[in-house]
Amino acid sequence: MAKVRVEFQNIALAFGKTQVLRDIDLAIEPGEFFALLGPSGSGKSTLAHVVEERLYQMGCRTFVFDGDNVRHGLCSDLGFSAEDRGENIRRIGEMVKLFTEAGIIAMTAFISPYIKDRDWVRSLAGKDKFIEIYCDSSLAVCESRDTKGLYVKARKGEIAEFTGISSPYEPPVNPELHLKTDETSLEECVEIVIKYLSDRKFIANNSQ
Repeated sequence: MAKVRVEFQNIALAFGKTQVLRDIDLAIEPGEFFALLGPSGSGKSTLAHVVEERLYQMGCRTFVFDGDNVRHGLCSDLGFSAEDRGENIRRIGEMVKLFTEAGIIAMTAFISPYIKDRDWVRSLAGKDKFIEIYCDSSLAVCESRDTKGLYVKARKGEIAEFTGISSPYEPPVNPELHLKTDETSLEECVEIVIKYLSDRKFIANNSQ
């Protein structure tokens, strides 16, 4: 899907009867969609927010969607069954599409355990605008990073359908980036992502 540049010409802005701006031209370049995914504790949210900060410092307009700002609002009515997980990803995909059309670089950090759901989002966003980043970490390391005790509760049966314990995770087959977050430092992962975006002209080379 080709990128579409949205242009507005001869815009005028008035405040009451006073014209504040006139004859303004504006162009909006479409943004990109970066999907960071992996099991709970794989470091995807941490990485997304650090990359967001780097991109912001480079003059990019960015936004991160993760469980903290989606599961408690837009998707607060959903559980963690396969059907609800699919609906969660569908809603996120539709929201992110609107953000990218407004010229914003949108990053998502979700477990997104099923390949079919991720493939659907890729088709929605467009192949040339969707970047899948797999944050791959061993289960042992993920559990060691679990400050909320979710893995412990899942192993005790207190949390049903917990990915990696009582619910499956289908790893990406051919992600754009595969980061071994249990072997690579956060700083190194950030540099790998930024270099990838720069090399593929998603961000300006001279922004680094």
